[in-house]
Amino acid sequence: MTLALSRLKFVQKNLASNHQGSTNLDVDMFSTRYSITLLFNANNGFNRNVIVGIGDYLRSSKVDWDVYLEENPTNSIDRIKHCHCDGIIADCNEGEIKTAVENLTFPVVGVGGSYGEESNYPDIPYVATDNIEIVRIAYEHLKSKGLQSFAFYGFPLDESCLWAVERERALLNFCKKDGYDCAIYRGYSMRADTWQHSLDSLGAWLRNLPNPVGVICANDVRARQLLQECVHVQKAVPENIAIIGIDDDEALQNLNRVSCSSVAHNCSDIGFNAAKLLHRRIENPALRRKIVTIAPRGVIPRQSTDFKALCDPHVIQAMHYIRQNACRGAKVGQVLDFVGVSRTNLEHRFKLECGHSIHTELHRQKLNRACELLTKSNMSSQKISIAAGYPSLQYMYAVFRKHFGGTPKDYRERNIQ
Repeated sequence: MTLALSRLKFVQKNLASNHQGSTNLDVDMFSTRYSITLLFNANNGFNRNVIVGIGDYLRSSKVDWDVYLEENPTNSIDRIKHCHCDGIIADCNEGEIKTAVENLTFPVVGVGGSYGEESNYPDIPYVATDNIEIVRIAYEHLKSKGLQSFAFYGFPLDESCLWAVERERALLNFCKKDGYDCAIYRGYSMRADTWQHSLDSLGAWLRNLPNPVGVICANDVRARQLLQECVHVQKAVPENIAIIGIDDDEALQNLNRVSCSSVAHNCSDIGFNAAKLLHRRIENPALRRKIVTIAPRGVIPRQSTDFKALCDPHVIQAMHYIRQNACRGAKVGQVLDFVGVSRTNLEHRFKLECGHSIHTELHRQKLNRACELLTKSNMSSQKISIAAGYPSLQYMYAVFRKHFGGTPKDYRERNIQ
């Protein structure tokens, strides 16, 4: 019996070049056909990108693998030991999976987060994203903005969340070394039946944080929840709270009103090295256990950490409203209504703090959003004009000609990443 809910077959006919950037293991060329099972929750962005890396290995080496993807592996824990395959690559961030695959008689390679304590690793070959380095670069990013108060939004203590505990511990250590306080909130598991209670508790924690504060979230899911609750408790992002997630999950980014900074893993190298390690293990089962640690790609900065110290509470309120609503077509009058002061008063305060008018800031937010979507998505110019809050595509074209001397398409071609 296989574990497969879906089947992906990768058969290489031609010799391909080695995967660039992966230097942990040498790539050999193989010809034997193997049946491989992937135990990954495909709803997880990290896992999906690791699978891409596994595919990179298959395309860049002369292997013939039949790959079976178990899309909901936790439901098949009791059947794993009866799996008829030549090897498994498993997400060992999931505690149940980690326990289930440690004592299998055929080759298994684990994928997950790194740990400071050796005992937290499964007793199998393992490829890890470097949790300490992830938190270090997120922390340094927030410090570079001038922030001196920090917090961490993690997960409840659980065998499946040891990776989050590792990130929490890393931030505490960095803050302690620099003499900064660090508030910790683990919160609750977010489920449909406890969603409102969980958000209410998160809001209560948010209200007690100092202003300004930099918060590192255990992952992008937690960062999105934090951004959402900041709206409800009127905590201005990033003027009162700068937020950075981990994973750089593009699907979640599309759900945020304020684009969220995030640390990007090097998932391609993680998956690639896991596949190489498994192939070595299959060819030579006597190979010693090996742990390979992969550094993250870096911080992807966005609006949520675009922090600039503002002192005037009315300007902070105005900036909060603008960031949330500029791309929804907000006008100067609506900003004034939200803050509750006269136009002359607020415009004067705004120019003193920001150096330009409220109208200019509304325009700047829309233009930045359009530029971001042009370079980081495949959306059409028509859809981007709507997403950025422009009244029409023609209006957006006029804005781009004025600022960049060309069309949105020209901008995309010059700046595509």
